[in-house]
Amino acid sequence: MNDKSGLAITLFGEILMVDQLARSRLSKVLPKGMELSHFSVLNHLDRSNAERSPAQLAKTFHLTRGAMTNTLHKLETAGYVHIRPDWDDARRKMVAISPAGRQARDAALASMAPIINDMVSKLGDDRVRAALPILRELRLKLEETH
Repeated sequence: MNDKSGLAITLFGEILMVDQLARSRLSKVLPKGMELSHFSVLNHLDRSNAERSPAQLAKTFHLTRGAMTNTLHKLETAGYVHIRPDWDDARRKMVAISPAGRQARDAALASMAPIINDMVSKLGDDRVRAALPILRELRLKLEETH
């Protein structure tokens, strides 16, 4: 194994471990019954402030349509999203965040904020700002090849 390969393996090993640890810590503080995947969908719908089809959401999160349908069913059962037929194409559905979904997203964000803020504080704002462009570029490269 050459130096470049070792560097790449070390980078991805760190990213995967950070992902695992962050998911574990954040999942523990989410409101009862909420999963990190639920928060992610609610956060996306809230931030985009627009309806999305299940297929669009599946593509955004790089999931199968079946996996997204399962997540949306759980969110709809909890009253966090509204799913309606697409008026232009009856075969499709459209998903929007509900007022209860917005409240659940806000509660989840409030429960996660202390952990996130603590980590940023320990690392330092300048170091976090310096890391963001590299992480963003890596994400974009991975999305290109997906």
